[in-house]
Amino acid sequence: MRLSQTTNASERHGGSAARLSKVWLLLPAFNEAESLSLLLPKIKKLADEVLLHTIVCDDASTDGTRDVLREFDDELRLDIIVHKMNRGLGETVRDLFERVNELCSADDVIVRMDCDDTHDPAIILSMIDKLNQGCDVVVASRFQPGGGQVGVNRLRSLLSTAANLFMKLLFPIRGLKEYSCGYRAYRASAIKTALAVYGSDFIQLKGLGFSCTLEKLVKLRMLGARFGEVPFVLRYDRKLSQSKMLANITTFGYITLAILYYWPWNGWRNHYKHIPKLGECGSAEGAAKPQSCRL
Repeated sequence: MRLSQTTNASERHGGSAARLSKVWLLLPAFNEAESLSLLLPKIKKLADEVLLHTIVCDDASTDGTRDVLREFDDELRLDIIVHKMNRGLGETVRDLFERVNELCSADDVIVRMDCDDTHDPAIILSMIDKLNQGCDVVVASRFQPGGGQVGVNRLRSLLSTAANLFMKLLFPIRGLKEYSCGYRAYRASAIKTALAVYGSDFIQLKGLGFSCTLEKLVKLRMLGARFGEVPFVLRYDRKLSQSKMLANITTFGYITLAILYYWPWNGWRNHYKHIPKLGECGSAEGAAKPQSCRL
């Protein structure tokens, strides 16, 4: 990537690309060969806008996922982690965050997205802009004006809405409407602090389905992170692979998480009561502190 390309891109997008030095894109992959063939060219276009480094964790795929990754290895600076046995989303995401923590600088951006082509990489630019307004975490939200979802059946939509309501009631975060979408941008300094404080327990519920997606929000909330959202359209109609989410296991994970947090004897909210908080949000020079990014 030539520096002139990044400079021009940052001028077109209000300087956001210049304000944060590098974007680290984390992709958990399990049997996503077809989808990656469509998604990776879109990520390559994004690499013309920002300094991008992509880390993929192949969770023991059996469908040629690794062959597709090799095709794009040089173009996208791919760092590929390989699990010899399938370990599930929790451990896959844990390994991705631990790897990026070793490689990134505190002023970088970390983005975690799905690799089934249901998430549009283009909105990462607006997520960076939101981070530059003073947020530590920016969530791609179906519930913001301009957001939504396409191709989601009525039952799945009902379950998703119910899960978001459950999470919002138990773990209220001002201004946050989207709890279950894993497409998020993080200030790297926030992730470094989280891993320093929680260690391997940053993602403690590793084997309970997609509950790790909520757990990260809760753990960052306890650190005093500031959250914001950008509108996002979930394109489930583009999904070529089968869903990996097991609703019963994930639901059990949500309930377990609530018990661990509210347990009166040394639950998370008491155990971590005196942990150090993140530095003041918006510490970057000139960054604003919008109401929507306050807990």
